[in-house]
Amino acid sequence: MKMKNKKNEQIARKKQHKQALILAKKRQHEPSLILEEPTRLERQNILIVCEGVNTEPSYFRQFRLTSGRIVALGAGCETIRVVDRAIEEKNKGSFDQIWVVFDKDDFSAQDFNAAIEKATQHNFGVAYSNQSFEYWLILHFEDHQGGSMHRDQYHDKINEHLTNFGLYYDGNGSKKVTKKVFDLLLSKDNQTGVSRIQLAINRARRIFNLYDHRSPAQEESSTSVFLLVEEILKFK
Repeated sequence: MKMKNKKNEQIARKKQHKQALILAKKRQHEPSLILEEPTRLERQNILIVCEGVNTEPSYFRQFRLTSGRIVALGAGCETIRVVDRAIEEKNKGSFDQIWVVFDKDDFSAQDFNAAIEKATQHNFGVAYSNQSFEYWLILHFEDHQGGSMHRDQYHDKINEHLTNFGLYYDGNGSKKVTKKVFDLLLSKDNQTGVSRIQLAINRARRIFNLYDHRSPAQEESSTSVFLLVEEILKFK
């Protein structure tokens, strides 16, 4: 009788062990009810000092950041003065990042390169365009190589694309990037399905990487604005 009871106990233990293994295996495939804490980038205060008083500030001010702040100032002065203004603003407030935005325009190669070097020495980010900021806008619509096109023709090139959407960039007047134009720049390209701003980043980076940057003043046409935009989008 005792041997029979012992055998029954062994059978019962085996059944319990088997059920435990089945339950454990089932739990491995069940989704966890514990939600992971979402990761967020640390808040950044970004100062952007712009050479222009219209186009660049009207563009950057339209980025709405959930984890950052942009102060776009229309300095309206030459390249080296933009850097000096950034130094002044740095001493007034606390910023995690400081960027200067300026164009080659008609400034001498020496002054343009010197401004970039000085900004770098102060650990500022540099978003320059050769020839002008509008080149960055063109790259949202086409892989434009610049070449012999003068910056005074940039607004016409932009409007070749904007006309299809019933929009207009007043390159000879207000020179402001309107909300409708800005929204279009962020929208998806109909042919590729990729956002136009990402296409501009890709194109600008590829062109930017063609140069050695020993003399940015000679790098026509190119722009490093994509570096600043990429940084902004991290906190958007």
